[in-house]
This record gives sequence, C-alpha cells and structure tokens, in this order.
Amino acid sequence: MKNLLILIVLMMVGHTGIAQDKLYLIFEFMKVDNEQEQAYMETEAFWEKIQEQRVKNGDIMGWDLWGLQPGGENQGYQYLTVSLYNDPVKMMSGAGDFEAALKAAYPEMSDDDLTEKFNNTAKSRDLAKRIYLEQIATTKGDFEMPLGTVAGINLMKVTDGDYEKYEKFETEIFQPMHQKEVDTGLRGNWGLLRYMLPVGSDVYASHITVDMYRNYNHLFSGGAAAAPALSADQNRKIQEGIASRDLKYKYMATLLRKVR
Repeated sequence: MKNLLILIVLMMVGHTGIAQDKLYLIFEFMKVDNEQEQAYMETEAFWEKIQEQRVKNGDIMGWDLWGLQPGGENQGYQYLTVSLYNDPVKMMSGAGDFEAALKAAYPEMSDDDLTEKFNNTAKSRDLAKRIYLEQIATTKGDFEMPLGTVAGINLMKVTDGDYEKYEKFETEIFQPMHQKEVDTGLRGNWGLLRYMLPVGSDVYASHITVDMYRNYNHLFSGGAAAAPALSADQNRKIQEGIASRDLKYKYMATLLRKVR
C-alpha cells in the first residue's frame, strides 16, 4: 500500500522532481459529540506531546488543532487537526518512527496505560474525513499564527477542466489584493491549497483557500476598511474567476493548539 501511495505522488509531481520547499498538509476533520468535549480535549493534549516529538525527530514540520464554527452536531465537523510536511512522499507514505516519538513523549507510561489512552482517543471523536493537500500559493509576511488566530476555511469545487483558470484567477487577481492587505496589517495571511487526495467527480471540494487574522477583532476591523477601486477589466476577471468555482462551504476556525 505504501509503495502505491508513493507511486501516486510521483505521478502527480511529474518529471521535474519533487519540490522540497513546498508545503504539504493533512487535514483531518473530527466529529465530537457534545458530551465528549472534555474527553476530546484531553485526547489532543495527549497527542500534542507526541506531535512535539515527531517535529523534533523530523517526521513532520508541525501540527495544529483548530476549533470550527458553526460546528453544531448537525452542521458538519467540530474540530480540525493539521499536520505539516515539506515532502509529499513522507506525507503520503506515513514515513517516520511513530514508536520512537511515542516513547520519547511518554517514557514512564506503561503499555497498558498507553493502550488505554489510544482507546480513549477512539472513543472521544470520530475521525470523519482526511484530506491530502499541497499549498500552491501564499502571501509573504512575518505572521506567526499565534494561539487564538482566526482562519476562514473556504472549500471550493472546481471541475477538472477549470483548474488552470481558477488557480490563475486566485494567484493573478486575488493574491496581489490579499498581499496588500497583509502589507498594511489588515490581514495576517492568505493561502491556496489544492487537493492531492481524494480526487474525482464525487469529491466534495477540490481546493481550499485560507484567510488568517490574529483574532476576530482583527478580522472585523479589516472588513470595515474601504475596498480599493477596481477597473472594468479587473471586475470582469473577478467575475470570470468566481464563475470557475463553486464555494461549497465556509468554516471559521480558531487555533487552539500549535506545535512547531
């Protein structure tokens, strides 16, 4: 199975070699029942120490836990974890020594206690969806994403034939606008992510855009700023870009835990 995943990645990146300076991400959407909220927080506190060791060991670049809104039990998912990689093969193949990270994080914990922790993990949440992504565009800046960061996570569906048109629209029209907002302090960061897996006509979305702010005060103070005047050509291109994708769903996410 691992060899098959590696082959898929190699096919995706083509003949130019695997770029080592790009960012690759695993999004894991969690469903948590109301009565399991406290147990789930304890679960992620347990996993945070393991993720710290995975970063130290070079298995991952980082890990985050985000709380999602609306997040009601009948409105989708309540939490999102994000694992960061600089290598798609490492991400897709599950490379790294998990046992070494586990033992380093909890050297005094018995096998029975560890087994109980893993059993509690399964009981506290339902890992409902896992998505493999690559970052294809981002703004520049020194935003460090502190705890409490607020992110708008926009799930976009683009047909295969419109990928180039949509991505060109985001990078040539919207990215410069977002960069100006970053430069003037109205926004923390913006990024564009493309699905690597799953793919196909039945997949709910194909791209994700992420808008980051320090907190909700930052978000709404920036939203009150006057939008720059646009030319007729810019307005036309924006309308063409919007028509190339379907905004399927938007979550507002708050950063609860972070490992780097």
